[in-house]
Amino acid sequence: MDFQLNESQRLIQSSARDFALREIAPHAAEIDRASQFPFKQVKGLADLGLMGVNVPEQLGGSAAGVVAYSLAMQEVARACASTAVTMSVTNMVAEVVTHFGSDAQKARYVPKICSGEYVAGAFALSEISAGSDPGGMQTRAKRVGDRWVLNGAKQWITSGDQAGVMIVWARTGLEGTRGISCFLVEKNTPGLSVVRKEDKLGLCASSTVSLSFEECALPLDALMGEEGAGFKVAMMALDGGRIGIASQAVGIASAAHDESIAYAKERKQFGHAIADFQAIQWMLADSRTELDTARLLTLRAAWLKEQGHAFSSQAAMAKLYASEAAYRICDHNLQIHGGAGYVKDFAAERHVRDVRVTRIYEGTSEIQRTVIARHVLR
Repeated sequence: MDFQLNESQRLIQSSARDFALREIAPHAAEIDRASQFPFKQVKGLADLGLMGVNVPEQLGGSAAGVVAYSLAMQEVARACASTAVTMSVTNMVAEVVTHFGSDAQKARYVPKICSGEYVAGAFALSEISAGSDPGGMQTRAKRVGDRWVLNGAKQWITSGDQAGVMIVWARTGLEGTRGISCFLVEKNTPGLSVVRKEDKLGLCASSTVSLSFEECALPLDALMGEEGAGFKVAMMALDGGRIGIASQAVGIASAAHDESIAYAKERKQFGHAIADFQAIQWMLADSRTELDTARLLTLRAAWLKEQGHAFSSQAAMAKLYASEAAYRICDHNLQIHGGAGYVKDFAAERHVRDVRVTRIYEGTSEIQRTVIARHVLR
């Protein structure tokens, strides 16, 4: 096994780290409190090539691979989890269009996503009654003459009000997963509207919205891939998306762990730095062990995807472990800070709020366990 990064990976990691420390971290608390979308930071990431890390250069991407993408995500999430999730979903959309779109769709949309001409991309799969079970989807698309007409609603859509283009899944055939297709829908398409912006526990600077489609007319070439094959596209996209969310969780946990160490050395009680006490040392030891485990599981899944190997189970393991370990690490950080960790003067409380959703989106922890068990029992 070779744990050394190649030159491209090191460059992407260092570029992401430098930008995150300089342009993202100083504003993270402010945009969280104001629930302000990080337009400037997102555009800066695009300018660095970080909105299409695993996209070919001819389409405007960096072509640096999945490992480099994971490393960059970790650095951005370490600075601001809200900015990181915008980056994650946008990269996922760019990759999905690259892999499943027609030549015309790739040329039309991917360069705009990667360059930042589109503020973000969005992934519109979930509905009020179709979260973990996309087969229960009710949004429908019907072919009428030379148009597809969409009717329905989507929920929990990251960047749904900011995206220049979104991938929307809709039922075009029978009930169940075999009758689902996917479409590329541009911002401001007549019939598409933002119903509400969610007021969330965490990731407050990331925009999460509900969408409505009312007689939303699309050209025939808005269909991406074959009719009825959309479920396969969604599942393959989610496998890769789980690497992104695992990376986000690792980044948040890394920030929390660094803060735990610094505060434990600085804070004094009973005449000693609290880092001298075994109770604190054991929390730090457990956090470091879990953090390294989460990082290695995540990079393994990223490497397998990059090499073209099967990675679904490994991505589920990485997402499951990283998200749950990151929550424990953030909780330890708050505990080490004591009362100071419970107020907004320190980042500890923000990390706990931000990291909690990593156990829910891109497939809940329960869904990850189901995916892993299916592979184990084959």
